[in-house]
Amino acid sequence: MKNTFKLFAFSLALSSLALTSCSSDDNKNENTEPVNPVTDGRWITVAGALMQTEPGDGNGGTRVFAISKENAIDPNFSVNVYDQGMAVQSNRTARLQSSVDGNTLFNITYTGANGGEFMTYQVTGANKFVESAAKVNISQYAGTSPRWVKLFDGDKTGVAVNVSSPIVNTNEDKTYKYTRGTATVLSLDMKQTLISAFKQYEIPLSTEEEAQGHHIFRLDAPTLNKAGNKLIIGTWMRKTDPTTGQNASSFTRLGSKSVIVDYPSLENPVVITSKVGFGDTSGYRSFNSFVATDGNIYQATQRDAQKGSYILRIGQNNQYDDNYVFSLDTALGVKGSYIDAWRYAGNGIAYAVYTFEGTDQGYLARLDLNTRTATKVEGIDYDADLDFGQYQGFVVDGNNFYIAVTPVGKDGNIYVIDIPSGKVTKGAKLLNKPGNHYIGVF
Repeated sequence: MKNTFKLFAFSLALSSLALTSCSSDDNKNENTEPVNPVTDGRWITVAGALMQTEPGDGNGGTRVFAISKENAIDPNFSVNVYDQGMAVQSNRTARLQSSVDGNTLFNITYTGANGGEFMTYQVTGANKFVESAAKVNISQYAGTSPRWVKLFDGDKTGVAVNVSSPIVNTNEDKTYKYTRGTATVLSLDMKQTLISAFKQYEIPLSTEEEAQGHHIFRLDAPTLNKAGNKLIIGTWMRKTDPTTGQNASSFTRLGSKSVIVDYPSLENPVVITSKVGFGDTSGYRSFNSFVATDGNIYQATQRDAQKGSYILRIGQNNQYDDNYVFSLDTALGVKGSYIDAWRYAGNGIAYAVYTFEGTDQGYLARLDLNTRTATKVEGIDYDADLDFGQYQGFVVDGNNFYIAVTPVGKDGNIYVIDIPSGKVTKGAKLLNKPGNHYIGVF
């Protein structure tokens, strides 16, 4: 009888445990907490680039127009940024950033008489953007066309980087020695509109690498690590032919490289090298590295036609984790993939616009950084003239990921994707003009 009672009690305990477990799982599945913070009343600023001489070159300037989130997700709402929008200050394509709440646009004028001038615009809806009276010009340090992004530090800081034209150096006997430019790393206090720090230095590679002609041609896409004490800066690599002193049109690529500097001092540049990726890590017109939910930095590569783009991981020790291998070619089943721009969306999920060998057409992929898998996003109106080469801005708000999709010279739409499920909703219509294209939402 005692044994029977014990058995019954044990069974009851197991049943209770099972019910508790099921209840816990159910609660987990019913958790409606958004992946990211939600900003009520957030503006979605749409940006379009005008043609200058060739369709899609985007060098004729940039116009912006702000709409509500409700309008952005409404397929019956239309936006024509070229007729309705406001021109932002830039001689060519503006390189814009936005505050997390969408209420402020940040801009550094790209080339021209005002090249290098930092300013802000208060977003108040439609084409009403209030330009700040306070401005600061960084061109004397970083040139008139600096590469820059804001840090994810509460919209406090922007970092601009530049490398002067690399110069060929020779030994006393006139034989080739190395090629180097002078790098500038500059931090902007975006609240006070002033330069908070800057440093200039040459950044050497190893003696062997430099003897072969390898050098840093461009820096871009700085990212602040989780600890807040290091900046990771992407590089665009080139190679000098030591026998001629001329730029080599093709060469065997080194492992992907980044420059690490102390923050906020911007001192002590150190080059780190991946043994997994071989492409550049500079991106082009937007963020190219992100601190993910797990505290590691994930970085995209470009310009490696042989192996395509990779997502690399930099651990919290500020070194590449070569045990992490995520090839976009392998994940998508394509060859020669190229990530034009991408954005981390939360909980290990990211979205990337890309092309691949055999086509110039752009596509959108959903990336799972945890499982190292990727899928082409369906539900988008793809078109042979869809070109994301100059794409800059995505918006992440709560569970929603916003992207502007317009083929060159053709109408398109804003698409809103539910981050947890991947569900795609076609939103507002984007009216276009011949030769123009939309380059982002902010």
